[in-house]
Amino acid sequence: MIGIIDYGAGNLQSVRNALKNIGVESEFVSNAKEFKNYSGLILPGVGSFGEAMRQLELKNLVEPIREYCKSSNLMGICLGLQLLFEHSQESPGVAGIGVFKGGFKRFDHKVLKVPHVGWNSLDIKKKDGIFKDCKNEEYCYFVHSYYLSECDNDIIAATCNYGEEFVAAVEKSNVSACQFHPEKSGEPGLKMLLNFCIKCGEVF
Repeated sequence: MIGIIDYGAGNLQSVRNALKNIGVESEFVSNAKEFKNYSGLILPGVGSFGEAMRQLELKNLVEPIREYCKSSNLMGICLGLQLLFEHSQESPGVAGIGVFKGGFKRFDHKVLKVPHVGWNSLDIKKKDGIFKDCKNEEYCYFVHSYYLSECDNDIIAATCNYGEEFVAAVEKSNVSACQFHPEKSGEPGLKMLLNFCIKCGEVF
C-alpha cells in the first residue's frame, strides 16, 4: 500500500487515480504514526512553499517525513519536490524539510511567461530509479513559478529547458522527486509512478 500524504495542500485524488490506473492501491495519510504502515509515501503539493510548510508543521509531519526519508521510499511531486529542500525565494525565512541541500528561485518574469505551464521535454540524466526504461525527451506536464537554483549535482535525475536549463527531477537512494506532475503526464508519467511502486515492492 502506498500512502499519499494529506496536509491540505495537494491534488491528492489525481495522484490516487493515477496509482489506481497502474493497479496500485493507495490511501491518504495525515498521521505520522501511520507512516510505518506503507511501503512508500508520496508527497504531492500545490500552492505556496510557506503555506505548505505551515500546514506540515501544524500536523507535526516535518520531522517524521525527514526521518522517513532516511530509510524508506518517498516520492515528491511538484511543490512536494520543493518542500524537500531547505528554502525558497517564494517564502523568505521559511525553512523547508531539508532532506536535500539547496533552494528555489523564481523564473525571470521579465523574460519568461511565469508560471511555466504546459508540456515540456526532459533530458534524463539517471536512467534508473523512476526513469528506468523511460525514453529521453519524454514530454511531461509542468505548472510552477520557481525552479531549483542550487543543489548537489549528484542528485540531479533529469533537467528541462525553459529559457534556461533547470532541474526537473532529483533522486538519491530511496528518495525521488519531480517538478512536473507525473499523474498528469500520460503514459510516461504513469511509467515513472510504476517504477516508484516497483521500488517500493508494490509491483513485481
